[in-house]
Amino acid sequence: MKKFAVFASGNGSNFEAIVTRLKEENWDASVSLLVCDKPQAKVIERAETFHIPSFAFEPKSYENKAAFERAIIEQLRLHDVELIVLAGYMRLIGDTLLQAYGGKIINIHPSLLPAFPGIDAVGQAYRAGVKVAGITVHYVDEGMDTGPIIAQKAIEIDEHDTLETIEQRIHKLEHKWYPIVIKQLLGLNNRGEKA
Repeated sequence: MKKFAVFASGNGSNFEAIVTRLKEENWDASVSLLVCDKPQAKVIERAETFHIPSFAFEPKSYENKAAFERAIIEQLRLHDVELIVLAGYMRLIGDTLLQAYGGKIINIHPSLLPAFPGIDAVGQAYRAGVKVAGITVHYVDEGMDTGPIIAQKAIEIDEHDTLETIEQRIHKLEHKWYPIVIKQLLGLNNRGEKA
C-alpha cells in the first residue's frame, strides 16, 4: 500500500476532499500522516475524524527551519511516507526537506502558473481582470510556486463573477482534480489499485 502525507496550515478542505475520494474509491493507498504548522488549525480536527495521525508543531519553538524540518522528516520516516502532498501549507519548503524528499513533494496552487504565484492568487487574478483562471499542480522546488508543472485546469471568468464566486469555483476545481493527480502520481489505476 502506498503511503503519503498531507501538509496543511488551515481549514483543510483539500485534505478532506483527498481523504474522502481515497476512501470512496478504495485506493490501495493511505494518508498516513497530516503535518500542520498551526496546532489550532481546523484541519487537525478533520484528521482526527478520519483517524489519521497528525504532527502539529509550532515553528517558533524550534531553533530554525532546518530544525523543525528535521523533526518533520523523522515523523515522515516513522509513517513510511513516499509522497508529500501540500494542501494549503503556507510555508516555503526548505533545503532540509527538499534534500530528503526532492521530486516527491507536490503542491496545488489556485492559479494558472506562472501567473499569480504566492499568496492571494485568486485575488490577484480577479484584480487583474483575467478572463481565464484555474489551478496548477506542480512539483515543489526551492522557489515560490516555481517547480515543474504536473497538471493545470482552467475555468472561464465572466463579468458576473465576483471574487467570492471565483474562489468557490477554484475550490471545486481543486477538490475534483487534486485527488486525480495524486492517484496518478502514486501509480494507481482508475480503480485505485496499483497499475
